Order: sequence, then structure tokens, then C-alpha cells
Amino acid sequence: MTKVLVLYYSSYGHIEAMAEAVADGARSVSGCTVDVKRVPELVPEEVAAAAHIKVDQAAPIATPDELANYDAIIFGTPTRFGNMAAQMRNFLDQTGGLWFANALVGKVGSVFCSTASQHGGQETTITSFHTSLLHHGMVIVGLPYTFKGNSEMGEISGGTPYGATTLAGADGSRMPSENELAGARFQGRHVAEIAGKLIA
Repeated sequence: MTKVLVLYYSSYGHIEAMAEAVADGARSVSGCTVDVKRVPELVPEEVAAAAHIKVDQAAPIATPDELANYDAIIFGTPTRFGNMAAQMRNFLDQTGGLWFANALVGKVGSVFCSTASQHGGQETTITSFHTSLLHHGMVIVGLPYTFKGNSEMGEISGGTPYGATTLAGADGSRMPSENELAGARFQGRHVAEIAGKLIA
């Protein structure tokens, strides 16, 4: 069996929705099991409530040591000034023991993200995230142009060769479009297929 983890942080539900689509794509691959988990929230409860952060998400909280149990990990994060969110950064900063033990070397790593606008740092968020995965010795997989939605020009849409993306809008009111969800599903399936070949 190929074991895939979809690990995400989501403030307002956009990345949560993308994570479920990524997981659906990975589950479509025969012989693949998929877990969806999230990293802990760092914002105090009163601040989260005032900011309307979505704290009632169904996915269980992950611990850093769990990452070693999977053949592929697909990470999802909103963008914060062109980088991953602090909640995800904090989680990755706790993986030093895994790095010391070479526990993630050779495993597949992949990233998807969201931004408020079309030019809000989708590509820099994903490519800067890759740096951490490369330090762990992971094999990076993106979203190739065999996903035809990456070339969509008839509508405003996320989607990059580095990974699936969505646009939330400045007020967060826009949820992932069907093209963006299709990209997420494609990425999940693509990662699971590659991971299965690597462990064969």
C-alpha cells in the first residue's frame, strides 16, 4: 500500500477545501491509503474568534513524528507575504529529529496553496516551501501541464506547475473554483502514482 498524508493549515476554509480535493485525487489511485490532517493553530482563541478564523475543522491535528509513517506528504498552506503561514512554518521547525534521522529522505513531497489575489505570491510560497522539503531529502512533485487547467485563460483561476492554487479574494469570500479543485485532485493522484512507483 502507498501511504499518503495531506497535511494542511487553513484559516478560512479555502485550503481545507483544496486538501479534501487533493485527498480525493490520491484516493482514486489503486492501492493508496490517504489521511488528511492539519497542523495546530497558534492564534489565541480570542484572537481567532475576533478574526473569524475557522477553528471547527474535521481533520485531526498531526504531530511532526507522524510524517515518517508516510510515503508521500502533500502540504497545503495559505500565503503570508509570499511565504507559508506561520502555523505551517512552526510545524516544520519541529521536524529536526526527522531530519537528523534521515526519516523523510526519498519520500515524495508536494505543495498547494492559496492567495487573496492573482499575484499574491502563489509561486514564491510553493517554491520557498520546497527548500524545506529538499533539506529533508524529499522528491519534489508539482502539477505538470498535463493538467490542462493550468493553461485556463477563459476565467480567473489559480494553478501553477509548482502546485495547485486557489484565489480567495481580498475579503476571503471566493471559494475554490471547479478548475482549481480539479487541479488539486490531479495533483493528489499524480503524487500518489509517483509515490507508488518509487516504493514498488
